[in-house]
Amino acid sequence: MEPTALAALSADLTALVERAAPSVVRVEGRRRAAASGLVWSPDGVLVTAHHAVERDEEIEVGLPSGDTAVAEVVGRDPSTDLAALRVRASGLAAVDWPEAPAIGPGALVVGVTRPGRTPRAGLGVLARASGEWRPPQGGRLDRWLETTLDLHRGLSGGLAVTAAGAPLGLLSAGLVRGTAMVVPAATLRRVVKSLLAHGEVRRGYLGVATTPLSLPAALRAATGEEVALLVTAVEPDSPADRAGLRFADAILSFGGERLQEPGALLGLLAEDRIGDAVVLRVLRGGDVLEVAVTIGTRDRRRT
Repeated sequence: MEPTALAALSADLTALVERAAPSVVRVEGRRRAAASGLVWSPDGVLVTAHHAVERDEEIEVGLPSGDTAVAEVVGRDPSTDLAALRVRASGLAAVDWPEAPAIGPGALVVGVTRPGRTPRAGLGVLARASGEWRPPQGGRLDRWLETTLDLHRGLSGGLAVTAAGAPLGLLSAGLVRGTAMVVPAATLRRVVKSLLAHGEVRRGYLGVATTPLSLPAALRAATGEEVALLVTAVEPDSPADRAGLRFADAILSFGGERLQEPGALLGLLAEDRIGDAVVLRVLRGGDVLEVAVTIGTRDRRRT
């Protein structure tokens, strides 16, 4: 009997999961439930979801061979929900990341995770796909990739694969509440490179705390803006302080970019902006001013 198209698809998906599974590990980084992780390089670098790793050392990793090993965190980026680990193990099979697959909504997506000793497979579709976006945490992701994969124990840190077998990215349930999102390969490359070099993703630094402020009608008419970021604190000797930014200033725009929430400001302080002189449009005492500030470097001690 000739195999049916459905049987052929089933066999293809089974083979796809078998090829992907050797690059997916289990990560015991929190008390309640394990997450998954991806082998980034054969020398022991793993990538997983930041929110699923609650400690930095003595993290047990379940290997595809069935053995366990110990890993430690070498860097984190909460803004993209990524963490890089280094495990003491050999014989690891790294994910072979291709160029970004040209797929759109409706394309089949296979999720390969490892919540226990053996891999778990899930089948869904790409629900929505668009360009660059920023989650509430403020990071920059190169594509919006939303799937219909079911949320299950161990999903975060797993591998999303296209029906053609091309790795699409790392699965995360920590970026958009209640949704299995994919961190695309381009974002992984950029963030992991920075985590391995610096232990973090370096970002620009102003030295201000802000909160959204809804402007009254008169100020909306005067400024053309409905929302500004109210400065609630200025750190002494910070770039903002040296530029003359003050408590109770309301930031209307940053280098021409409108600001609606604090996360938007964080998103504009990318590593490649460090050292740039940027003009802030500021509302102070009813007057609109322009304040030039040179973006500094955020270090781990600063918030």
